[in-house]
Amino acid sequence: MTLTQIFVLAFLQGITEFLPVSSSAHLIFPSQILGWPDQGLAFDVAVHIGTLLAVIIYYFADLVKITFAVLRSLVERKNTPESRIGWFIVIATIPAGLCGFLFESQISSVARSIHVIAYTTIGFGLLLGLASYINRKFCWNNVVNMDERSDSLRKMTLAQAVIIGFVQALALIPGTSRSGITLTAGLFLGMRPESAARFSFLLSIPVILASGLLEGIKIVQYPELNAAPLEIFVGVFISFITALIVIHCFLKFISKSGMAVFVIYRLLLGSLLLSLIH
Repeated sequence: MTLTQIFVLAFLQGITEFLPVSSSAHLIFPSQILGWPDQGLAFDVAVHIGTLLAVIIYYFADLVKITFAVLRSLVERKNTPESRIGWFIVIATIPAGLCGFLFESQISSVARSIHVIAYTTIGFGLLLGLASYINRKFCWNNVVNMDERSDSLRKMTLAQAVIIGFVQALALIPGTSRSGITLTAGLFLGMRPESAARFSFLLSIPVILASGLLEGIKIVQYPELNAAPLEIFVGVFISFITALIVIHCFLKFISKSGMAVFVIYRLLLGSLLLSLIH
C-alpha cells in the first residue's frame, strides 16, 4: 500500500471504531470507489492495536481501579461499584466471544457484502434513534438529582450487563457497529448516554484484544499475510491518535447533543451504499 492509503485507512479505523457509525461501512469505500487493494490481515491487526491502546490510555485510571477492585473482591468476597463494573465487563464479553468463535466462517463470508452492510447501517441507525428518543423522553427528563444523572454506570445491574453482552454479539454482523449496538442497548435500558458510552468503550477492550490475538495467530501461521514494518507503525500511530481524540470528543458531544446526528449520518451512509449497488 502507498503511504496515502495507509494514512486514510488508519484514519478511518481510528475515527469510526468508537463512533456509532460502523467502521466496516466506511472501510468498504476505498476498495469499492477507489479500487484500492484489501489492506490485509496484518494491517487490520495494526490499526486495532492502535484503537486498543487509545481506549486503554484514556481509561487507564479507571482500569487500574477496576482491576484492583476485582482482585480485592476475590480475596475479601466483598463487592464495590468498581468491582461490579469489572465483573460486568467480563460477563458481557462472553456472548460475543462465543458467537465469534462459533460463527467465524459465516461472518467472514458476508464481511464484504455491501448489501448486508448497507441494510444494517440503516436498520441499526433507526434503532439507535428510537433508543435515544425513548431514553431522553422517559428516563432522564424528570430526574433533577445530578448525582443520579452522572452515576448510572455505578448503579448498573447484572441484568443490564447480560443484555448488553448478548446484544453486543450482533456487532459481528458487518455494518452494525459494536459501539452503536451497545450504546443502543444501554439507552433502551435507561442508562445515561455518557454512562452507556463509557461501558461500551470499556467493553471494547477485551473484544478488540481477543480479535487481535486471533488474527495475530493467523499471521504467525501464514507469514505471507504479514505487512511491511512502515505500514504497521503508521497504522498503529494514526489509528491511536485519531481514536484517542474521538473518544474524548464523542463523550463531550453526546452529553449535550444526543445521538440524532449519528442517526442521520447512518441513514445517509446506508443510502449511499445502496446507490453503489443499483
